[in-house]
Amino acid sequence: MGAARRIGGHLRAHAIGHHVNALATVCTLCSSSRGPRLSAASFAALLLAGCATVGPDYAPASIAPPQTWHRSDPSITVSPAAAAAELSRWWSQFGDPVLSGLMERALAANTDLRIAQSRLREARARRALAQASETPTLGASASAARNRNSEEAGRGSTTELYRAGLDANWEADVFGARRRGIEAAQADLDATAASLHAVQVTLAAEVALNYIDVRAFQTRLEVARRNLAAQTETWQLTDWRAQAGLLSALESEQARTVLERTRAQIPSLEAGLAQAQDRVAALLAVAPGALDRALFEARAIPAVPERVGVDIPAEVLRQRPDVRAAERRVAAETARIGQAEAARYPQFRLSGSIGLEALRLGALGSSGALASSLLAGVSGVLFDGGRLRSQVAVQEAVRDQALAAYEGAIVTALQEVESALALLQHGRTRLAVLGDAVQAARNAALYATQRYRSGIVDFQAVLDTQRAVLEVEDALAAARADDASAVIRLFKALGGGWATSPSDAAQPIAGETS
Repeated sequence: MGAARRIGGHLRAHAIGHHVNALATVCTLCSSSRGPRLSAASFAALLLAGCATVGPDYAPASIAPPQTWHRSDPSITVSPAAAAAELSRWWSQFGDPVLSGLMERALAANTDLRIAQSRLREARARRALAQASETPTLGASASAARNRNSEEAGRGSTTELYRAGLDANWEADVFGARRRGIEAAQADLDATAASLHAVQVTLAAEVALNYIDVRAFQTRLEVARRNLAAQTETWQLTDWRAQAGLLSALESEQARTVLERTRAQIPSLEAGLAQAQDRVAALLAVAPGALDRALFEARAIPAVPERVGVDIPAEVLRQRPDVRAAERRVAAETARIGQAEAARYPQFRLSGSIGLEALRLGALGSSGALASSLLAGVSGVLFDGGRLRSQVAVQEAVRDQALAAYEGAIVTALQEVESALALLQHGRTRLAVLGDAVQAARNAALYATQRYRSGIVDFQAVLDTQRAVLEVEDALAAARADDASAVIRLFKALGGGWATSPSDAAQPIAGETS
């Protein structure tokens, strides 16, 4: 460590000496008879000859993802080529025009997405600002002055002075501070563009998940109301037979208990439906209830695609915009280390002006009215108590934090895909079992009713089978919704919902004017 510091000190001393010598040469040229034009050109040439960008160059972290997924199932995965084609607009695979319409409206109006778009415009402007810092500053000025001395203090004479000219200022980026700033601004822009895509991925998933909730509550309400109608008929028949003395009041009240329990579920399901509808409205940036009610007419839960394209882990990580954003933040913070390091080196400035100066307005055009000046300067910190060195250390720590966040984003991405695959695989097994259970429960209810009417079983068997039908049908509806939600979560984990482009940061965004 001590040797590295000594080497760095020698390098900085050599660089300082080199540029001080350049400044001495400039001063000599400035005093020569050849004039400021040669002096400025020589100064610029000498500075550019010694330019060197300090600080570490960014190199992507070497992270090797697994070759295959731990949980893969041929029934839900297909070739990688199909995966790339399906991901950008994955919701179209559900074949539900209402869902597709909601998605388009959300992608056009969601407030979080508009904020992300504004941040992208801000990042573009900051990059342009960083790029502009490399160019010289050129200004123009003109003035006219008239002074009259008093007769007591002078001769009472009047003097006039007219000036017009151009002023230029330039700071040579000898050690690459501004070049590193442009690097950081470009990486920030790339990260912001990726963050915008991450918002799109999350938004698409949230719209779809809440839409599935709407359809699930509608389906469960339909199941509850259908069972309520059947149980009402059973209770009415039981009550009539109890009044006729064919049954006891106990059986009538048992039938009524089952009926009222089913009726009590309906308000809870209706409240859940209303909340899911309101969540969809919020994602579309409209007030609750503002959506067309025809949009929420009862429809079945969308059928999920039988196959879902899942690419290899390395390609999934490239597709995930949050991973891309994390990697670009590492690049930005690495470039800022160079900015902090360059602040420890001398700064070289060149300024000059050329113009016309005369005592009479008409004389400004004469050859003798030409006036010029040139100033070359160098400045550097001799002692700051270690402040600049500490700033470098701070930025290195910030870079390390960004690197750890990037590695964490990779782990999270892999975990989310594996979890979604497991959820989908086991959910479909549960769905198949519940489908068989519903059919068995319906058959049991039919047999119990027939056997009760034949006097073979008591009325409790009828009530038990009716209650079982409601429970398994409700569970089947929930399982279908869970299956659709698992597919949506898998698409989200794969990074679906935005179109891959090699120049996303340069593309116009919705609502942006040039």
